[in-house]
Amino acid sequence: QSASYTRTVTEADIVNFANVSWDHFYAHVDHTSLEGTLFEKPVAHGYFILSAAAGLFVDGRKGPVLLNYGLEECRFIKPVYAGSTIGVKLTCKEKVAQEKRDETDIAKGIVKWYVDVYDETGESVAIATILTMVKMKNQD
Repeated sequence: QSASYTRTVTEADIVNFANVSWDHFYAHVDHTSLEGTLFEKPVAHGYFILSAAAGLFVDGRKGPVLLNYGLEECRFIKPVYAGSTIGVKLTCKEKVAQEKRDETDIAKGIVKWYVDVYDETGESVAIATILTMVKMKNQD
């Protein structure tokens, strides 16, 4: 299990993600429509939180990780507002070797990571199983 850096979510993050994703759902961008909802103020997009979490644990250098292979499970548990600070705990759940398609294919496998995104109170705000494709160490 490993911990990561942390990041404080800003109002600009929420607005910028709304603009880049085209997701302008009222709960993210409309301060005037929140009465009677689950939200106290505009809330960060769940997919922004997941993306920001990836930025906290992804190593940008070329290495054994070949690509992001997707998600199996994802839940957004607790609202994240501007001013909240998130961090990530990663736990390796499973490693699955993949068969080579032909003799030119590299030896690779899928690593399944349990990702727990938490806020400054230590409570989980999002959980997911993220899959990465990884070059295997032992090349046969």
